[in-house]
Amino acid sequence: MAHTDRRTMRRVLRREIAGTIGLLTDEHDFRAMRRYRSFTFDDHTANLREVEALLRARATQGGHTTVTLFDPEEYAAYCTDRGLDPDSPANRTRFTAELAGNGPTIPYEGQPLTELVPALVDEAIRQATWEYAATLLARLGSCASCGEDIGRAAFAHASRLLTRVLDTAPPGNRHLVCSVSGPPETLLAVLHADQDDTGATQLDEAEALEFTTVLALGVATDSPGGLVMRTTAPGTNDRIYGWRLRDNGLQPLTAGEVFDAYCNDIETGDLLAPESDVDYCAPPDLGDEGPAHRHHH
Repeated sequence: MAHTDRRTMRRVLRREIAGTIGLLTDEHDFRAMRRYRSFTFDDHTANLREVEALLRARATQGGHTTVTLFDPEEYAAYCTDRGLDPDSPANRTRFTAELAGNGPTIPYEGQPLTELVPALVDEAIRQATWEYAATLLARLGSCASCGEDIGRAAFAHASRLLTRVLDTAPPGNRHLVCSVSGPPETLLAVLHADQDDTGATQLDEAEALEFTTVLALGVATDSPGGLVMRTTAPGTNDRIYGWRLRDNGLQPLTAGEVFDAYCNDIETGDLLAPESDVDYCAPPDLGDEGPAHRHHH
């Protein structure tokens, strides 16, 4: 590509960025945008390379750029809803700027796009999972017999369960996964709960909110699912244990059940070798966190 062409391309890209860049993460999305005449890029790989160069240039000049996921279908719907012409760089910039306010975003900190893109897709899935679970919880309405808001009560109960799980855990860093099966698919939430030098648990608030919402949905709907935790501390084996969702609460898994869950490939059913230096064990007693009040709806 001639030097002049590259300069023009950078200028065009700069015009499409408003402190936020909307990434087209795959070839399919890129092709969808090519139907707009004002979208002048013709090669997805070259486009990503240019975006990366631009991000680096902005970072060296002290510019702060947020990266978000640009979805052509969402963009088309956005333009239709507002009566905007989708074939306009200004409207693409406006859409991207609004996305940055409420969509999945990641700050650019010099990481290569090969790391940034998967992290951005994960972030988008996390946000969609949380929004979906929160919507389903809100739709449960009020209990027919006591009038309590079922979703809110389930969230409060899930928060208490999570607190008990963390309070009874051995010291160290904890990695929790909650899965809730249901139509149309299984929802997964992950929570990292690490301890600092004083023994206080450090939680990412957004992650904790998402995790509690998914757990609350499982509790409220009595869906099949479970919660598994891995604890890591210096000088000791990692410990893995878990619970299944049952009777609007958590029922401990035996050490054998945890071992089976970890040492079977879900996709193929093949046995996987158990990890060395890992103890598969029954969880500590959660104490008085019995089943929640059963709501009827």
